Amino acid sequence: MTSAHEGYIEFEDVWKKFHYGEVHNRLRDAIPALVRRLAGRRDADEGLWHGEFWALRALSFTVTPGQSLGIIGPNGAGKSTVLKLVTGIMEPTHGRCTHRGRMGALIEVAAGFHPDLTGRENVFLQGAIMGMPRREITRRFDEIVAFSGVEPFIDTPVKRYSSGMQARLGFAIAAHLDPDVLVIDEVLAVGDAAFQQRAFSRVQELVRGEIPVVVVSHMLDAITTLCTDALLLDRGRVVCAGTPTECISAYLGGGAATPVVAEGDGAVAVESLLLSRSVVRSGEEVAVTLACAVRADGWTEPETIRLGVRSASDGELVFETSTDQLGITLPTAGRFTLAFALQMNVQRGIYLVETLAWDRMKGRKSFTGPAANIDVRDSVPFHGVAQLNARCEVTSHVRVGEADNSRDA
Repeated sequence: MTSAHEGYIEFEDVWKKFHYGEVHNRLRDAIPALVRRLAGRRDADEGLWHGEFWALRALSFTVTPGQSLGIIGPNGAGKSTVLKLVTGIMEPTHGRCTHRGRMGALIEVAAGFHPDLTGRENVFLQGAIMGMPRREITRRFDEIVAFSGVEPFIDTPVKRYSSGMQARLGFAIAAHLDPDVLVIDEVLAVGDAAFQQRAFSRVQELVRGEIPVVVVSHMLDAITTLCTDALLLDRGRVVCAGTPTECISAYLGGGAATPVVAEGDGAVAVESLLLSRSVVRSGEEVAVTLACAVRADGWTEPETIRLGVRSASDGELVFETSTDQLGITLPTAGRFTLAFALQMNVQRGIYLVETLAWDRMKGRKSFTGPAANIDVRDSVPFHGVAQLNARCEVTSHVRVGEADNSRDA
């Protein structure tokens, strides 16, 4: 039971409904849409009219002081909708979502900057928007600017800032508000590696401040470090509720465990994908085993199996190879297995391993295969995009006794 002065977040049987792609800026557009909706058919079981869908279904949770809830799931799972409901940007279709206390939201941290105002002016503007009294902004100004690392440019209009500088300043402002309730979106990847470490440490301090925290992130190691509890969402429903480890295991195991419906007209198909392990440290190796089949005996079309690794956070392709590039000749009939070994020399994060068959003669994808996620954790700290597994040795050239003689001198 929380006291009257403690913050909390509560969702009680929350449902949220949207329309597919309808935006009505004028009454002339809205009236025909309303007529079409009234004339349409409603799904009695789902409570939906034609063209509607549930972004969230029967979502309930409570976050009290000392608890931090991590929300994970694939794109389209409903994570962003939860954040918009928590922060009051949206109202639920059914159910109730409430919070008590001043809310700090680390979401799109540079989105509210005025481009023609200086960094200094935007600090005061953003602080006021977030509910900080002017005296508190003044008291914290030097700390905010020092944390952001943009001191030399603080009196320069932010339209001349790089996107990274804007993100760092926005994060510094939001992270130095003393909230009663904290909501964190994908802001732990702003700036360079050094700033990311400072940002992560700052968020850890906020979480340890015994306030309710909700975190949405694709960085699963951040979820395990920051959160006491977790929810795994998929298409608006709760798939798993429990500890971060339980929910992450369910998330990472889902892609490989779910049967994949064959897609494409290729002669070669990838039927399943198996990872030797789904959680590794940067620099460690993962074995990827593909069960494949020739769909038509005696095929002659030149096809190859491609394997790609893509960052789950921004969709950037990190690596791709193929049986053709590796000098592998595929069988012309029956079933066969391909075993790839990948050394994950990358920064921490979630990486999507994708497979497909490629028709080299037609220059197009002929079959889409299964995919799975790998959670890469920190190992030896490094900066940059690639883990080169550096080693260093020191050899002393001081002879025995010289060190003592130098001290005596």
